[in-house]
Amino acid sequence: MTPLSPPIYEPSVEEWDAFVRAHPRGHVLQLSSWGVQQHSEGWRVVRVSLRTNNQIVAGAQVLFKPMVRGLLTRAYCPYGPLITDENQWQPLIKAMDRIAAAQRAIFLKCEPGLFLDEPMPHLAMYGYEPHARIIQPPRTIVLDLREGEEALLARMNQGTRRKIRQSQKNEIRYFQATAADVDTFVKLMQVTGERNDFYTHEAAYYRRAYDLFVPSGDAALILAEHEGDILAGVFVTHVGQTAQYLYGASIAHKRNLMASYGVQWAAIQWAMSRGAKGYDLWGIPDEDDATLEAQFQTRSDGLWGVYGFKRGWGGQVVRSSGAWDKPYIRPLYAAFEALLRWRERRAVPITQTNLSRTEE
Repeated sequence: MTPLSPPIYEPSVEEWDAFVRAHPRGHVLQLSSWGVQQHSEGWRVVRVSLRTNNQIVAGAQVLFKPMVRGLLTRAYCPYGPLITDENQWQPLIKAMDRIAAAQRAIFLKCEPGLFLDEPMPHLAMYGYEPHARIIQPPRTIVLDLREGEEALLARMNQGTRRKIRQSQKNEIRYFQATAADVDTFVKLMQVTGERNDFYTHEAAYYRRAYDLFVPSGDAALILAEHEGDILAGVFVTHVGQTAQYLYGASIAHKRNLMASYGVQWAAIQWAMSRGAKGYDLWGIPDEDDATLEAQFQTRSDGLWGVYGFKRGWGGQVVRSSGAWDKPYIRPLYAAFEALLRWRERRAVPITQTNLSRTEE
């Protein structure tokens, strides 16, 4: 293998995004646009890369949240690092350690994401510890899009197939929204959140997501309209080999038309048209298969409320490598963890998620 050049801490945005989009495990949460989105939420963004022959071959986008009046930070790397060779883990993690030190990070949390066709990284070799506190959902359902629509429909359960077909017989128009339609989707999200008791972002968050991802071609906002009523919507992204269903919403009005199934199918077709090999339904309860099947009809808390909908699409239940923390200042890391546990004990239990949710 050609020797790696020294780490480049700030590759250009164009160069970085080209690397992420071309990487088999590239993900929307590693795009520079996601960094911009999170910067508006108070995070600093630093990218580190390794090169061979002046080409990026490995890298990570790391977010830093100021703490203790800005004197210290906590760091987070979602769906990264991205590598092309096992030998890149050690130099890349060393580079991440250096930028974490420069940003005075107490710890760095990595959630490397899904490793469907390759072994998961051995992060424990580099000082990381598995952690139960996660940010992204560790378990999800992924649809295999490689064999085409007919094979995908055949893998679905009968009820989902029937509802998709019903959604196509009711003169519903499915279309890619423009910027002028974003406020309609925001209202849809707010209505769905209130109805089903789950967390939604402020309206500006969704408007910013549209502006950052849709014009660049990394995402689409797909809506379902019937006789002037917007019934359902899906915000879907595609980076690397997999598309991701990030946000979804629907209204109870005209629910019998099954627009939420039709709009999801339209999003899947959009992903297939772009050459996506997989479609990530983005989050189900973190339980084994037996527990999922035993309890999905009786539970509606947390992600149980969406599992019944998602299981019908015939995908594979997979689990990511989860969350891994690397403490740099052990006493402060322990104090931060203790604070989080104290807050969790005091919190009033509610059902909320900032993940996708769509119901029939």
